[in-house]
Amino acid sequence: MCGLMAFISTGGLSGQQVQQVAEGMTCARHRGPDDTAVWHDDRVAMGFNRLSIIDIEGSSQPLRWGPPDNPERYAMVFNGEIYNFVELRAGLISDHHASFHTSGDGEVILAGYHHHGPDWVRQLRGMFAFVIWDTETGQAFGARDWFGIKPLYYAQTADGYAFASEAKSLREFTGRARADAKALEHYLVLQYVPEPESADANLRRIESGTTFTVHDGQLATHRYFRPRFSASPVKGPEAAQELYDRILEVLDDSVSKHMRADVTVGSFLSGGIDSTAIAALAKKYNPNLLTFTTGFEREGYSEVDVAAESAAAIGVQHFVKTVSEQELCETLPLIVWYLDDPVADPALVPLYFVAREARKHVKVVLSGEGADELFGGYNIYREPLSLRPITMLPDPLRKGLAAVSRALPQGLRGKSLLERGSMDLEQRYYGNARNFRPEQVAKVLRGASEGAIREVTDPIYQVSEGWDPVARMQHIDLFTWLRGDILVKADRVTMANSLELRVPFLDKEVFEVARHIPIDQKITRTQSKVALRKALEQVVPAHVLNRKKLGFPVPIRVYLRDDYGYEWAREIITKAETTDLIDPTAALELLDEHRRGEADNSRQVWTLLVFMLWHDIFVTGRIVPDVPHPQYPVKL
Repeated sequence: MCGLMAFISTGGLSGQQVQQVAEGMTCARHRGPDDTAVWHDDRVAMGFNRLSIIDIEGSSQPLRWGPPDNPERYAMVFNGEIYNFVELRAGLISDHHASFHTSGDGEVILAGYHHHGPDWVRQLRGMFAFVIWDTETGQAFGARDWFGIKPLYYAQTADGYAFASEAKSLREFTGRARADAKALEHYLVLQYVPEPESADANLRRIESGTTFTVHDGQLATHRYFRPRFSASPVKGPEAAQELYDRILEVLDDSVSKHMRADVTVGSFLSGGIDSTAIAALAKKYNPNLLTFTTGFEREGYSEVDVAAESAAAIGVQHFVKTVSEQELCETLPLIVWYLDDPVADPALVPLYFVAREARKHVKVVLSGEGADELFGGYNIYREPLSLRPITMLPDPLRKGLAAVSRALPQGLRGKSLLERGSMDLEQRYYGNARNFRPEQVAKVLRGASEGAIREVTDPIYQVSEGWDPVARMQHIDLFTWLRGDILVKADRVTMANSLELRVPFLDKEVFEVARHIPIDQKITRTQSKVALRKALEQVVPAHVLNRKKLGFPVPIRVYLRDDYGYEWAREIITKAETTDLIDPTAALELLDEHRRGEADNSRQVWTLLVFMLWHDIFVTGRIVPDVPHPQYPVKL
């Protein structure tokens, strides 16, 4: 896992543009403190910061490769890992007599692209974002992995296209960020900016599961991965057991391949089934596995004890980091700097600290992200069962119930059930997080437009027409919550600490099994991830198997009501230079209402705080976090 940058000019490349790439790499040093280099020809400049994981002494980038008649035809910068590179390499040697000069995974991408073309990306099992320059054709080709684990921003300039792992690098070409008002509205509702948008109007993102080309000054994209859920009922206990066996087999295989590294691999461990399963399976391949968890001092906001019990049960050495309220408040601006785009998930704070602790001991960690989206783990996925008595009613009756729900006072028991049951799924489900309500958006955001969020979700829903409602919700989350929140925070805060995070659940072969799981093997009225839990009965300790997942809970509700947290939040709001976008009076009303205990506005206030910090760091420059940079020379 590393950091890349590439500039593809529409005409000739200037020395200034080469220097801009070199400078762009300096603010992303945390992604690759082991080495950095810039390569260029007369059209393209490529920069790379390396975190050495596989083939430590070789596989330097930018990487050159080509066939025997032109051994340096291609140049590539590649961020990520290809976990099946050993098998792919053997096939390329056998089928095409391909030659390799390193023992790393990067050359497999180039050799496969040379012999198989763009479709080669479908063979890659891993996390990746890369840019390839073909010196013969004058065309660039690139791709982003299946689920969006690794980031790739881009900007169009007057002279070409610039690509980078981090938005900060691209500002060498675009200048200061410009806040995108529509992206802000989406952010307030979802607590993240959905792809392909960025909060910075100068930038966009290559979407997950997408390839792209740049040729003759034109950027073209192509979606190679369209996730589809298609399941048939599992009939009888023998068929059910076959399903559970397939799940365990493919997950074990994924973990074994994710353990491939020339450095020590550890694992995050919370109190839930997902991370515990990954750690237990990983111990098979590394008996000396180290695990890491974090928590807060506040009662009810820590899974430290459960994680420690799990670590003892599976027999691993365990490390704990406890985070204080002061650490949370003081470190948030730095974390926002690392994020690039605002993400208002409070869990990113403890994740940052546990990553910092883990980096003292290991260079790579495994984690359990993606299990909920693939196997039906979120409690909200059980909602279609509870709403079924209402959703099965004729439309006229449902419309009548909608009118009744509107007439009921806010907070009355049953109002929400009637309200949500009378809505179509497309109206009520925007993904796993739904933060600001429409009336709140209208109050705090200047120039809000009604129904803007449907611009994000409606095209995704169109693809899933005819699927069962849980599969449709999973599909929405793959394109919204997973890649907009979960994977952004996982990448940014681990890479902030020069730590590679790997996610074995988000593997194309695991998905191929998961997508065929029928609805009754995903959720019941009382349980989620039914099939996964059954598959892991012999792997996960009993005290975790059916325990509700909390992840890394954060006590922001409590902190924003005590003196220290309240004054900290109030200072951010009153000093923020965001009055052209956010009404500060409305923001302070939300904070004060929360302080008085009249409502729980903690998530809404936190969302505003993160955006205000982002804006004052990247747009106005009022805030300049003290960023620790690894120091090393740039190879030009």
